[in-house]
Amino acid sequence: MTSISRSLTVERPGSHRLTEGPLPEPGPGEVRVRVAAAGICMSDREVYDGHRDPAYVRYPVVPGHEWSGTVDAVGEGVDPALTGRRTVAEGFRACGRCERCRYGETSLCTAGYDETGFTRPGAFADHLVVPARLLHTLADDADLRAAALLEPSAVIAAAVRAGAPEPGERIAVVGAGTLGLLAVQLLAAVSPAELTVIDPRQERASLALDFGAGEARVPEEAEEVRGRYDLVVETAGAPSTAADACLLARRGGRVVLTGMFTPGAVGIDPVHLSLSQLTVRSVFGAPSAAWSYAVRAFTAGVLDPAPLITHEFPLERFAEAVALVGSGDPETGKVLLRP
Repeated sequence: MTSISRSLTVERPGSHRLTEGPLPEPGPGEVRVRVAAAGICMSDREVYDGHRDPAYVRYPVVPGHEWSGTVDAVGEGVDPALTGRRTVAEGFRACGRCERCRYGETSLCTAGYDETGFTRPGAFADHLVVPARLLHTLADDADLRAAALLEPSAVIAAAVRAGAPEPGERIAVVGAGTLGLLAVQLLAAVSPAELTVIDPRQERASLALDFGAGEARVPEEAEEVRGRYDLVVETAGAPSTAADACLLARRGGRVVLTGMFTPGAVGIDPVHLSLSQLTVRSVFGAPSAAWSYAVRAFTAGVLDPAPLITHEFPLERFAEAVALVGSGDPETGKVLLRP
């Protein structure tokens, strides 16, 4: 086994370097993972461009919060049998002791924000070190390319759990990006009466049909079905999609917001909200239970993120890879780095 490990560090917005150093050593309660694949998402692009809220990033940083790999070393107090296991791991470094953590809401930990790839070294590297308690081990034959998308899958699993879909309901998904198409797969498994995807990109909306949606609409066509859906899952984070999602829900319906909105987004009409008696939930990250949900769905074959992957690059081509993310190219889906 090599004694050298490479990592891609974003020193400051717009500046990165690929360096070599000694293998990181896991401390007590930690494991070292040999990274198989790491996804690049818009949050990583925001880190690189300097557009992420300063409270949610710490430069210099090795990004990479969507990843999969194989445990190749364990620290003191960790079961040696984990060595060689394929795995993913939760990103939030929840304390496990505060009231929210004890209640199971680890994504709401009150100890302060701390996440792999943003405040701790992430997976744009040959190896990374994480607490063993955050691991979710996979089957021995798990597809590690696809497993790199289990982090966004866990976010969507959190949204599905919050929305509590039931068989026979009418469900809409707003947005046909990575989160939206993962949502379609998980929601289709619930056997809804209708599953509609709404996205302005005809190509992406049509792709949703292959993932289990029964209907795809562009936003202009969505006005015809306002007030129709029992559950609406918003995944786009566009300026108007939170308000649009509430208009799609029936009176007494449920809306779950997962998109990352920026200042200036259109607000939800409080008159409509109160008169329609909507239940609105938001999701940021994923608690441990949602990770378990996503991993179970992946292992059972209900969730298959592999078709979302369109590009793969080595670490040396990071600049080229990150430029694709958010470029608006309809041919670009999930972009992976393969150390």
